[in-house]
Amino acid sequence: MQRSLEEINERIARGEAVVLTAEEAARLRESEGVKAVSNKVDVVTTGTFGMMCSSGLFLNTGHTDPPSRFQRAFLNDVEAYGGIAAVDLYIGATQVSQTNPRYGGAHVIEALLRGEPVRLRAEGARSDCYPRESVEGEITLKNLNQAFLFNPRNLYQNYAAATNSSSRVLYTYMGKLLPGYGNIMYATSGELSPLLKDPKLRTVGIGTRLFLGGAIGYVAWEGTQFNANPKRDATGMPISPGATLALVGNLKEMSTDFIRAAYIPGYGVSLFLGIGLAIPLLDEDLAETASRPDSQIKTVVLDYGVARRQRPVVGEFTYKELKSGWVEIMGKRTRTGSRTSIRISRQVALTLKSWIKEGRFTLSHFTRPLPVEGRTLPWEV
Repeated sequence: MQRSLEEINERIARGEAVVLTAEEAARLRESEGVKAVSNKVDVVTTGTFGMMCSSGLFLNTGHTDPPSRFQRAFLNDVEAYGGIAAVDLYIGATQVSQTNPRYGGAHVIEALLRGEPVRLRAEGARSDCYPRESVEGEITLKNLNQAFLFNPRNLYQNYAAATNSSSRVLYTYMGKLLPGYGNIMYATSGELSPLLKDPKLRTVGIGTRLFLGGAIGYVAWEGTQFNANPKRDATGMPISPGATLALVGNLKEMSTDFIRAAYIPGYGVSLFLGIGLAIPLLDEDLAETASRPDSQIKTVVLDYGVARRQRPVVGEFTYKELKSGWVEIMGKRTRTGSRTSIRISRQVALTLKSWIKEGRFTLSHFTRPLPVEGRTLPWEV
């Protein structure tokens, strides 16, 4: 069945839209087939809650009296970038505190969101415009003029799982990898994963509205390391890292239910972030991809025991296999684990579903499509 975005939005406005989460759509497909999904469902909601290292916060404190320019600044002893305008700052999620290696930019972002005061100290060169050389005091989210996430790379379209062939334990952003293929860690929510539900990016582009950290956010641009040509299966589904998105959203509207700071031993600080897309089922092709279950979505496994840019692929599994808890790799029965919270990913999809049912969230046309060509280039040094 074919339907337009405008028709779907009209059904949302009338309270008639049929909205399912990606898990619910997959179960309907398994019981009644793809045509039933296409005929019965208007929108499929998705969700993920995982590490989004390439994230950060722009903030504006307002001018001091006398005025000062923040050329070097620290928030709770975490350095923020001040090379913008006078009292604008950007703090990256993975920037680490000068005094506590287990604390970083992600913790500052979460602290602000929780309403906690954050200590700001800043300094800059004296000038006629900005005669005050240094400033120190407390800020809160409430008294900031602006505080918005701008995340250069979020929401990988599939992410390679990780294992370790070496003889020692590896501490990575994928978690603790045990020696001798002792475990496999994966980092995608499978059948809930947003960009896997629209693998050709037909409904996602610059300007697309989405769920970001418990609020409405937007696609600002293609994400860094965007790969338009990942390895794909026979149906066109990516089975290695593909598209990424640069996202923007107002921190003042977000919720700590969907934003959490974390320290990963041996790696550092990161930000766990809930993100969800609403996929309009414009035709049967989108109904097919949006309802595809874990048993039909694969990812590759890379060997982090090989300390090279191009790590070898040592396996390929469906998310149903990975979520079962055990797989066989290199002749060995191996435990699997997820860096993504499936429970909170599900909550993202359910929350987005409720927003649509309540008429709080409508679907948007993008203003520009994402690239269909191009690849990620290495730096040869």
